[in-house]
Amino acid sequence: EKMNEQLWDAIKTLTPLAPRFVSVTYGAGGSTRERTHGTVARIQRETPLNAAAHLTCVEATKEEIAEVANDYWNAGVRHIVALRGDPPEAGKAYAGHPGGYENAAALVAGLRALHPFEISVAAYPECHPEASSRQADIEYLKRKIDAGADRAITQFFFSADNYFRFRDRV
Repeated sequence: EKMNEQLWDAIKTLTPLAPRFVSVTYGAGGSTRERTHGTVARIQRETPLNAAAHLTCVEATKEEIAEVANDYWNAGVRHIVALRGDPPEAGKAYAGHPGGYENAAALVAGLRALHPFEISVAAYPECHPEASSRQADIEYLKRKIDAGADRAITQFFFSADNYFRFRDRV
C-alpha cells in the first residue's frame, strides 16, 4: 500500500513535466504482471500521461503474450516496451518458454502483427552482458528495429563517453 502511494505521488510529480511516456515494469519472471497491468491501465485512464507497459518473453507462450497485449490495447495502452527479460531464477541461463518467443526481436514482430503499438526496445551502451561482442550487440539491436521497433531506450549507463560512442556506432 505504501509503495502504491509513493508511485502515485511520483506520477503526480511527473505529470506537469509532460514526459513523452512513463514506463512501468514488473518483477522477475513476470511475478507482478497482473498488478503492473492494473497500474498501466490506471495511468492511461486517469492521467494525461502515456503509459508504456513492459512486456517480456519470460515464462509465457505466444498466446499468453497476445492475451496480455490485447488487454493493454483494449485498455487504451498503445506503447509497449518489448524485452526478452531476465531469467526467472537468478544465476541461471535464459531459456525461452516452449511455445513462446525466443527473443525480443521475435516478440516485437509478434506484437507488430497484433496491433499498431508504439514499441520501444532495450539498448545497451556498455554492451549486453550476454553479447559476444559490441558489434554483435549492435547487430542484434538492428534486428529488433528491423522487426518493427520504433525506438531503443536504455535504463542507465556508467559513462557518458561510452553512451556517446555507442550512439555514434549505432
